[in-house]
Amino acid sequence: MRLSGRRATWVAVVAVLVIGVAAWLVWPSDPPVRAQEQAITVVDGPAGDQRVTLDTSFFPPAGGGKAPAVLLAHGFGGSKQSVRDSAVRLAQEGYAVLTWSARGFGRSTGQIALNSPDYEVKDVRQLVDWLARRPEVRLDASGDPRVGIAGGSYGGAIALMAAAHDSRIDAIVPQITWYDLADALFPNATGQGPESGVFKRMWAGLFFSRGGPQAPGGLAALTGQGGIGGQNGQEGQEGQADGDPRAVPGGQDGRSPGTVRPPTPEEVRCGRFLPEICDMYQQVAETGRATATAVETLRRSSPISVRGRIRIPTLLLQGQRDSLFPLGHADANAKAIAATGAPVRVAWFDGGHDGGNGEVDWLHDQTRAWFDHYLRDAAAGNTAGSTSAPAPASPAPGTAAAPAEVSPFTVTRDGGRDPGTRRPVQLHAVTGAYPGLSGTERTSVPLSGPEQPVAGPPGGSPASISSIPGFGGLSTGSANLSLSVDMPGQSATFESAPLSAPLQVTGSSAVKVRVRIVSADPGATPDAGEDAGEGEEENAAGPRDVTLFAKLYDAAGGTQAPVLPEGLVAPVRITVPEGGAGEATVTLPAVDHRFEAGHRLRVAFTTTDLGYHTPAAPAVYQVSLAAPALEAPTVTGLRAPSTGPAWWTWVMPLASVVIAAVLVLIGRRKLRDDYQPALDAVPLRIEGLTKAYRNGELAVDDLSFTVEPGQVLGLLGPNGAGKTTTMRMMMGLIHPDRGEIRIFGHRVVPGAPVLSRLGSFVEGAGFLPHLSGRANLELYWKATGRPAGDAHFEEALEIAGLGAALERAVRTYSQGMRQRLAIAQAMLGLPDLLVLDEPTNGLDPPQIREMREVLIRYAARGRTVIVSSHLLAEVEQTCSHVVVMHRGRLVTAGPVSELLRSRTAGNGVSTRLEDVFLDLIGEKA
Repeated sequence: MRLSGRRATWVAVVAVLVIGVAAWLVWPSDPPVRAQEQAITVVDGPAGDQRVTLDTSFFPPAGGGKAPAVLLAHGFGGSKQSVRDSAVRLAQEGYAVLTWSARGFGRSTGQIALNSPDYEVKDVRQLVDWLARRPEVRLDASGDPRVGIAGGSYGGAIALMAAAHDSRIDAIVPQITWYDLADALFPNATGQGPESGVFKRMWAGLFFSRGGPQAPGGLAALTGQGGIGGQNGQEGQEGQADGDPRAVPGGQDGRSPGTVRPPTPEEVRCGRFLPEICDMYQQVAETGRATATAVETLRRSSPISVRGRIRIPTLLLQGQRDSLFPLGHADANAKAIAATGAPVRVAWFDGGHDGGNGEVDWLHDQTRAWFDHYLRDAAAGNTAGSTSAPAPASPAPGTAAAPAEVSPFTVTRDGGRDPGTRRPVQLHAVTGAYPGLSGTERTSVPLSGPEQPVAGPPGGSPASISSIPGFGGLSTGSANLSLSVDMPGQSATFESAPLSAPLQVTGSSAVKVRVRIVSADPGATPDAGEDAGEGEEENAAGPRDVTLFAKLYDAAGGTQAPVLPEGLVAPVRITVPEGGAGEATVTLPAVDHRFEAGHRLRVAFTTTDLGYHTPAAPAVYQVSLAAPALEAPTVTGLRAPSTGPAWWTWVMPLASVVIAAVLVLIGRRKLRDDYQPALDAVPLRIEGLTKAYRNGELAVDDLSFTVEPGQVLGLLGPNGAGKTTTMRMMMGLIHPDRGEIRIFGHRVVPGAPVLSRLGSFVEGAGFLPHLSGRANLELYWKATGRPAGDAHFEEALEIAGLGAALERAVRTYSQGMRQRLAIAQAMLGLPDLLVLDEPTNGLDPPQIREMREVLIRYAARGRTVIVSSHLLAEVEQTCSHVVVMHRGRLVTAGPVSELLRSRTAGNGVSTRLEDVFLDLIGEKA
């Protein structure tokens, strides 16, 4: 028969679509990756005489051969397990990946030194040595592997520090990490440095507590943050046995398995920190002031100490929701690295130590693109400069050559919600050059407000709130959630007029403030052993320090509460001369925030903040603006992609209608002549049925059997035998590859009318819990579109035996009652063939007996029942016939009585069906 031109066109279209779908179905899945767990001994310490054992996992590249290597570093309080998922993904993509628990964490020995060059940096150098000896790792030269480092927070810092000290490292991707750890813990938004900074006491306390003994649950369990800063800034909680060296293996201490010995007093005081770091923290935590020793110690573990020595391609991924390491740290790192001529890219994503979406997949794609360009594709020796080479001319950050997939500057912005899933949508605005925190342009926004008195409360309590360190997991994904609260009497505010047009602030705004002291506790003079943090004064008569916290609010007006973007605050310490006023230019936290037209910009100065050390002595200050304007940065070239629907969203509905019409026409043509009258009285016949998985393994292999009227047939087989696949093909849910299924002579295909004679209950039925059992059944039958008179409600309900319980809400039903209601639903219309998958699952013995009687009664009326079950003793009592399958093939079929009789033991003792079944599948003990 020849096809017309139009019909031939449709056939070609359908063929192309079928080929495309088939290619998608058989597309290979990700290759398996197996980790090699091992302990690597390193030698570190100032004198190079301390042996430490690092717990590591090595993931060879899934494709085999030699590949670039990636070191994945975990966040503070985590371990190698924190980055396991990222390691597996990179290994599947062709990288050799090494993860390790840093000294003092997880099962590694040693003490925490905060990424010191004498300790953790030396450890990483020796891990690079270890990679150079692996046959799976590609080498640039003898002893020089092609290697990159990625990590978040603590792991990001070690990537930067190691790059400064080891010229073999070729590219790095640090995330949510610091430039100056002293400045991070003692910030001062006036730019005077950490020596006069305000102690970030809550974050510092959480930071140092992660290095101590960890109890189960607690803050980590509540917030979902077991470590400070993972690959996406939100690590999961580590297991006790992996994360706590005090864990005792089961049975070794004479108590219950997995118990933990009580910590020693020194462990409680210092955890796993080096003693000198512990002493440093305890001193600054008590006084609230940074000592010269503390600043020096913290800076030795910071990229600020190796300025000019990081000369390799660097992708800096910094979270916008981060009050621990805000965006200014990525900015400082970017400028320092770009000054050497190395390629630098910067991204501000929706995440950080204070929660957010995390954007795990996007961060992974950016990291992989960076490493693909500089590790996989680059020629040997062409990725990094020597750490001893002279610095070239300093380009702007982000102007050197880099992969096209990674923009010089990217900012994640809120794209609203997906109309289908209602999930938040992240848009990535990009520009061709990194503008820094000052933006490409500055907009002056006039502010107004009189000089205002503010009070510093005694003891610093109650404190105003900008964010709650450590509780970022509670606000994850809530872009508009604001926890900011300013205590009455402690805040001075200055506002702009309503904006006439939207203002997109990208970077750090600046404002000038003036402070006068009205009254202060004269007895708050610090002594020689105490610092001015208690009274904020240098002496009773003379200059005094005043601590304030600056915030930039988005005030919509009306009943809507003002929003503090990302919950960020700028602490300042201003020196006020005796009898005069102190002035300072305050750099507000860097944000990317859109102030809508009609909104006001509100600058607030508070005397307290929950996350910081504040003076204990009461005081009253007068606060005013030294300049009546806010200088706000904008980036004019930063553009986000359009949020409109893609072209295919318009084409797909039309294509779906066309495809559906073609399938319906083809299906109807097949149904008209696919009937064998000779099998009209045979409930089920299966001939040569075959179905293969996507990998080619046969789920059902040439299966054939027949079921006669009035039989209760048990479909038996171990897990993986192909029973459920066979039942799904019976119901037309999936297509066989070969063979056929006929129900009462009609071949089973999706939508075949003969399926109305089949009732089924497979893998549980879904009921509306607030409706009664009867209402659920009536609603189900209406959904079938068949006449109510064909339902035979009363007959089905009588067989199920639910009685008065039908009128009760389903949520009050026991498991047995729900099962019987599901059977009743399958029996609606009194189908001639009933197919049930594990109908007794979850029932107690009396309920199982009731279900047995239900099925026997149903078959006694001339109908046929097929049951799949693992309860062989129950099958023996319920079923008249059985079909045994194993590995997709038929093992035997026939009456239960004949099967048992043929296997009776020689001594005349009856054999159980369980023994026969195990013997048939070859697993009898």
